[in-house]
Amino acid sequence: MSGSEIEELLERHGIKVTANRLLVAGALSDEDRPLSLMELEGKIGSIDKSGIFRCLALFKENHLVHSIEDAEGTRYELCRSHDADHDEDTHVHFYCEKCHRTFCLDDIHIPPVALPKGYDVRTANYLLKGICPECSGHRFA
Repeated sequence: MSGSEIEELLERHGIKVTANRLLVAGALSDEDRPLSLMELEGKIGSIDKSGIFRCLALFKENHLVHSIEDAEGTRYELCRSHDADHDEDTHVHFYCEKCHRTFCLDDIHIPPVALPKGYDVRTANYLLKGICPECSGHRFA
């Protein structure tokens, strides 16, 4: 994503644009998989962990990031929804037990779950665990 696209995404989610927020959102947009706080800190370098965490907390509150709990802890990815009110970017994630990476399976959406009356779902995580194609030696075109 370009800088102007990231600015537009922040604004669409009601988040004031700042240099730190642009850096964190840009780092997330550069990756094709969710990143941990430590991975973000290493990738950005110019913002300390607490500054990155504050950005992520604000992003999560405004539905700009999804957080995924895998075997390693919490990972974050940009939500590609069109606005803060409707999250149409729910998809399955895959955790590789060998290389310890988590992958987005963007084309596989979380199936709807019929809940009893009175339950209000705020988020859903669907994590599959196993061995990724790279680690298993099965490369697909």
